[in-house]
Amino acid sequence: MPRPLADLIQQGRGAAPADLVLKGGAVLDLVTGETVPGDVAICGETIVGIGADYDGREVIDVAGLTLVPGFIDTHLHIESSLVTPFEFDRCVCPRGVTTAICDPHEIANVVGVPGIEFFLDASARTVMDIRVNLSSCVPSTEMETAGARIEADDLARLMDHPRVIGLAEMMNYPGVLAGDPGVLAKLEAFRGRHIDGHAPLLSGRDLNAYIAAGIRTEHEATSAEEAKEKLQRGMRVLIREGSVSKDMAALRPLLTERTAPYMCLCTDDRNPLDIAEFGHLDHMIRWMIAEGSDPLSVYRAASLSAAEAFGLKDRGLVAPGRRADIVALADLGECRAELVIAGGREVDDAAFGARAPVAPVGRGSVKAPPITPQSFRAASNTAETHVIGIVEGRILTEHLVEDIVPEDGEKRADPARDLAKIAVVERHGRNGNVAVGFVRGFGMREGAIASTVCHDHHNIVVVGASDEDMARAATRLTEIEGGFVVAGQGTVLAELPLPVAGLMSLEPFEMVEARLDHLRAAARSLGVTLEEPFLQLAFLCLPVIPALKVTDHGMVDVARFEIIDPTGAGR
Repeated sequence: MPRPLADLIQQGRGAAPADLVLKGGAVLDLVTGETVPGDVAICGETIVGIGADYDGREVIDVAGLTLVPGFIDTHLHIESSLVTPFEFDRCVCPRGVTTAICDPHEIANVVGVPGIEFFLDASARTVMDIRVNLSSCVPSTEMETAGARIEADDLARLMDHPRVIGLAEMMNYPGVLAGDPGVLAKLEAFRGRHIDGHAPLLSGRDLNAYIAAGIRTEHEATSAEEAKEKLQRGMRVLIREGSVSKDMAALRPLLTERTAPYMCLCTDDRNPLDIAEFGHLDHMIRWMIAEGSDPLSVYRAASLSAAEAFGLKDRGLVAPGRRADIVALADLGECRAELVIAGGREVDDAAFGARAPVAPVGRGSVKAPPITPQSFRAASNTAETHVIGIVEGRILTEHLVEDIVPEDGEKRADPARDLAKIAVVERHGRNGNVAVGFVRGFGMREGAIASTVCHDHHNIVVVGASDEDMARAATRLTEIEGGFVVAGQGTVLAELPLPVAGLMSLEPFEMVEARLDHLRAAARSLGVTLEEPFLQLAFLCLPVIPALKVTDHGMVDVARFEIIDPTGAGR
């Protein structure tokens, strides 16, 4: 419960001891750019004083440290961390991330509204403040089979929940531009509220029209030129650095003291290996400052600008009246948290241990048909073949056309040319679809890797040089309730069960990190050269990102927004 205003006033004046005092440090003021020496007094969840001496019932010595506002991740899918919201909280909050604005559309695509409600329930119990944008595109298009469908009326019932900010990324930008009735119904329902954008490479009049629909933010800009046009059209641009989508290097030069009020930071999709090795938003801050960005601009983007962009007026500054989300740093450039305060509480094991659990949802969600090597037969009588070309570090792909000469009426993987088979198996028990295509960029010499983390429909996706190993890997996913599998040499080499909707582990994040490391090593033993093969694989199935993708319906030409062939072979 919020403390009475009288308590805040008395403690701010120093007439009564503050509940908590951070003593001896200095505050980085993100408005003037100056450093303000003095104590920080906190009453309950609220900062009540800075720049003066205070007495406190509890005192923490922060002498020699600089205090900055807690970091705000403005767009992410917690499911992509492969752990529950509780383990994500324990993983990133100690790094200074005190607010995360999530879109639970991964779990929503598997189990529907109960998946969103799971996140809403969990968000009320975590140490960090998790806010939810309601998933706008379940399914993302009509060219895939998801486990659920969410319409405008479903979202309207949740829109006034206290943890909800607005409508999550409107990925179906062709539907917006075409005036699709279902899409427009969702936009109308949230008219005047926050609506997140998702419009890769959209430009000119189409961009104008998309923004005119009430869409305020964009995290899909992958070049400074694209981001600048979107800024000029009034969008807030979120600089993204995930495990696959890495746009920070391209957009960093655009972040200046002039643009910082309109730019924010986000991770979108980041796995525990990258968080453990590099960090989260703290990694972005460190890297950009090391590359020459102005620290004031970076810290603004990480907190104050993010709070303003999403209407969180109670945070973003270490100042009286603001939520007590504070990160204590020995060095602004190093950005390594010595102490984190979230909502007035010290972030430590005791805080995490006090959280009340929430029962997981989405168990037993993998209901795929029986899979055999014949399931992945690519029948054809023509050599011309559409091939997905991977662009490492991007979720954008190339649309390649290669000659793969059929043998006995069937096209086969060709490891010598780095041409592997890719298949999507419908796993929600809806229709049993299996679509087969080809992909270049894995470097795979043998074996197969498979996953139920498959954006956004989260069917089974498997890539391989061997139909037998593809079948082995896909079958194992059903047995372990989803996750990641590497198969080769006639056996399963490594696996990570993700039994919560086939997306999240029930293990601690340290265990997930260790299993991911084993999976990467197993994939490398097959010849895989990608740094992040599993999330890269997942995004090959997202038909709202150019240029060529695959779903259980077949190969998708995203530029034309249509299925080009159910087997991926020929036109």
